[in-house]
Amino acid sequence: MKRVSIGVLILCVAFLSVAWGQQPTCMFSPFWAEFHKQNMQRENRCEKMLNVGNVGDLALKWSYKAGGVSSSPAVADGVVYFGSDDSNVYALNANSGAKLWSYKTGGEIQSSPAVANGVVYVGSDDGNLYALHADTGTKLWSYATGLVNYSSPAVANGVVYVGSYYGHSVYALNAKTGTKLWSYITGGIVFSSPAVADGVVYFTSDDQKVYARNAKTGAKLWSYTTGGPVDSSPAVANGVVYVGSDDGNVYALRAKTGAHLWSYSTRNAVYSSPAVANGVVYVGGAGDVYALNARTGAYLWNFGTQGPVFSSPAVANGVVYVGSDDYNVYALNAKTGALLWSYATDNTVYSSPAVSNGIVYVGTGTNNVSAFGLN
Repeated sequence: MKRVSIGVLILCVAFLSVAWGQQPTCMFSPFWAEFHKQNMQRENRCEKMLNVGNVGDLALKWSYKAGGVSSSPAVADGVVYFGSDDSNVYALNANSGAKLWSYKTGGEIQSSPAVANGVVYVGSDDGNLYALHADTGTKLWSYATGLVNYSSPAVANGVVYVGSYYGHSVYALNAKTGTKLWSYITGGIVFSSPAVADGVVYFTSDDQKVYARNAKTGAKLWSYTTGGPVDSSPAVANGVVYVGSDDGNVYALRAKTGAHLWSYSTRNAVYSSPAVANGVVYVGGAGDVYALNARTGAYLWNFGTQGPVFSSPAVANGVVYVGSDDYNVYALNAKTGALLWSYATDNTVYSSPAVSNGIVYVGTGTNNVSAFGLN
């Protein structure tokens, strides 16, 4: 029997689904289980409920008051997970906002959770990475990474990758046991969240570099030096690594070699992490959200806010969602940058939105995590 390519099978499934009057099944997860989303690009390709035509009707569905929330929510299996400045990790019912459980750590939590195989992984300012049972919040293990964790973990192939603050390191840990597999010391603080693609882990550091290392062994593949500290987390798409730098540039580097493909100057530090969707790179700057051609770096559009954009954009079904230091959460037309919807909060929105099953989740201002949906 001849082998049939995966691509042919997908086309066959799609054809039969249409023929039988059914919608084709999305080949990706509808959840938003970690900071990068599961394709390392901050895009939910399965979102079909919210679109350019109806997103203007978004309304507050529920809001949960915690401590300060700069952590970005993760959504999986009907549950929203996030960290808070009150030192707790929270799990809420995604539809109602009802508290399911919380787990108290020894420090504030700016790290954003990652959820995989029934386990929640999250870093705390007490210097530990925690693994918690996703259903109960029971601690499974913890690993000391070095005083403060702003980095959000990434999980791939049974390994958790996370950066540390004072340790200046990136760690690879066994996801089941927390046993260290390897670590690498950079020349500066690691704020960023690692991205894992095709057997390579990509991360950045305040030593001005972007790194690529073998995800299994930690062996160095390449590094690229920018003109300033790099707090932005890399996004990987179509063989290219996209990342912002404090030198005011957004960079595109060849994923295999680190070769410079293009850079775009925003003239101010870029802390926001890029999102990549449909051949476009979306990233926040000092008062603007930019859209750039992913292949050439050519400017497509920008949307001006009244403050720096630390939040990282999320893209779903033609809409870009992002928060700003001007106390607002925005929804923009991904093609044109036109404003479709906004929501005024009570403080800076550091949290990055997650979009899942017709609902937008984000830390809004000082103390809340909020969910927005259609009436």
